[in-house]
Amino acid sequence: MQNASCLCVCEDGVLTLKIAGEIDHHCAAALREKLDAAIYLHRARTVVLDLSGVGFMDSSGLGLIMGRYAVARRLGGRLIIADPEPAVEKLLAVGAIGSLVEIKRKEAAI
Repeated sequence: MQNASCLCVCEDGVLTLKIAGEIDHHCAAALREKLDAAIYLHRARTVVLDLSGVGFMDSSGLGLIMGRYAVARRLGGRLIIADPEPAVEKLLAVGAIGSLVEIKRKEAAI
């Protein structure tokens, strides 16, 4: 099992948090602390959770996303989920995350 890591980049009022690895109950608390620290530090109007590097996520990941949604909103911003892998996207659909958070997918190659 590979614990999740996070790379933070803030440009032009957009904070991108690129997560890689697996998000489960073993790593969710530590990841939450890293994400919150970046969100509070940069106070960006838009927070993008790039999930393109997350191959597995359990319900702890849903809680992690919803918590960051609440933090971003509390600071006057919005949260976007970018490029979830198919397995992760299925879990997002089951959790109805798309009803609150915008999900942006990679453009399909032509």
